[in-house]
Amino acid sequence: MLHAPKSSKCAAVAAEPDETRKSVYNDFYLPAVLALNEAELPFLVGGAYAFERFTGIERNLKDFDIFVRPEDCRRALDELSAIGYQTEFAFPHWLGKAVCGQHYIDVIFNSGNGIARVDDEWFRHAIVEDFLGVPIKLCPIEETIWSKAFVMERERYDGADVAHLLLASGKDVNWKRLLERFGPYWRLLLSHIILFGFIYPSERSQIPEWIIDSLLKKLRLELASPASSKRICQGTLLSREQYLTDLERGYQDARLVPIGNMTKAETEQWTAAIGKIK
Repeated sequence: MLHAPKSSKCAAVAAEPDETRKSVYNDFYLPAVLALNEAELPFLVGGAYAFERFTGIERNLKDFDIFVRPEDCRRALDELSAIGYQTEFAFPHWLGKAVCGQHYIDVIFNSGNGIARVDDEWFRHAIVEDFLGVPIKLCPIEETIWSKAFVMERERYDGADVAHLLLASGKDVNWKRLLERFGPYWRLLLSHIILFGFIYPSERSQIPEWIIDSLLKKLRLELASPASSKRICQGTLLSREQYLTDLERGYQDARLVPIGNMTKAETEQWTAAIGKIK
């Protein structure tokens, strides 16, 4: 349920049918940035805005993604409510929302699969940026790739985003740190790297040879060892819907503790929202 704002500041924004991108920034997103800065609440900007800054690919910005530490999400929503946004703690395991007319802010502190929790590393490697004269920080390129790599739904696939990020910034990526982020899910990183070479055969030099060699060595070692006897489905880390049938057939859900980071109640809530929210 959305919580009503303490003022009606958003009403004028929703009433403007022909607002330009800049007016949306000024009227909706800038007040949020200023409020969080004034409250000294650490946050990062990601989503379509950061993607455009990294790749030059422009998208319709009806939403604005900010990333905060888990312990700061409630306070961020309270600050946004105080300046006129309707707020909602939509999913307690990863996401809050602030709504203003047809525009909204996602307040993100984890990923929907529970893997990409926002921690100090996000802030330590953040990129300083200017937003309408106000200093902000963008999510690091490594965390952006890491979190997007897992999104493989029927209605949304972020593999193209990963490819475009590698095309634009592959030589600037801290590959050692990115590999550490993927941890036991290194096969997923390898799959995106292989796909990148297929998409852009002339741009293979964007990916250092050593990271490919390292991942292929991991693959060879894994193939040389006995397969796990545990029937686990990691597909649920990629799509909350498309592998539910495998759970019904007896596979363990890789999202659930102690294998993953989510409780059964959290996965059930996330599943129940299929088709209702992005």
